[in-house]
Amino acid sequence: MKTPSSTTTAPARFLLLGDSHAGPIGRAAQAAGLPFEGGPLGAGREFTDEFFEPRDADVVFHAPEAERLYRGFLSGLQAPGLGAAGVPVVSTLGLSVHFVATADNWQLYRGPGGLTPGFLSSALFADIVRASVRAALAFYGHALSLGLRVLAVLPPQRVPAHADPLVFMAAQDVVRDALTGLGVEIVDLRARTTDEHGFQRPQLCEPADAIHGNLAFGRLILAELLERGL
Repeated sequence: MKTPSSTTTAPARFLLLGDSHAGPIGRAAQAAGLPFEGGPLGAGREFTDEFFEPRDADVVFHAPEAERLYRGFLSGLQAPGLGAAGVPVVSTLGLSVHFVATADNWQLYRGPGGLTPGFLSSALFADIVRASVRAALAFYGHALSLGLRVLAVLPPQRVPAHADPLVFMAAQDVVRDALTGLGVEIVDLRARTTDEHGFQRPQLCEPADAIHGNLAFGRLILAELLERGL
């Protein structure tokens, strides 16, 4: 569902394109009266495979609902395509690494004592992760090629039961480094939002939910965006 924007009263400050992790960011901006356009385009699993195609100075999303929402967001900016957005793009697409970290996906690399020593820091692991999120990396690369300022927000540090926490942490760092190498700005609040084990503090978690952050988490992200000049 589209996160409501406040662009009826002032020009939008940014375009928010994401999965469900974009929801708290949009809600925080709305509560603060900060004008923006955008919101979630779908669930995180929808942005792991080939989910879009570049088209000149724009993109086309393969999922009809994502495409419909995206066109609505652009309409709010009075932009015919992504390259004409005129504001920074804030995104969570491709950063739901708990899908990559699904434990069953890594059984080949486990021995009696767990994952093969050194595997998570190996070139092979990094290659597998980058291949798993190649469509998202291509999306960010295309947005950058259009001259846009692009910021990617790391997700809440929450690992559902089906995922391996060690793979989650390591895969997230691979994706972060790949995005940084492209020129994407990374919004990484882990030092302020996690406990001594590296997991999201309870007061920043959506209750009765295994993966999402809450409004308080969204407010911290929004504050960081404002600190960066959005």
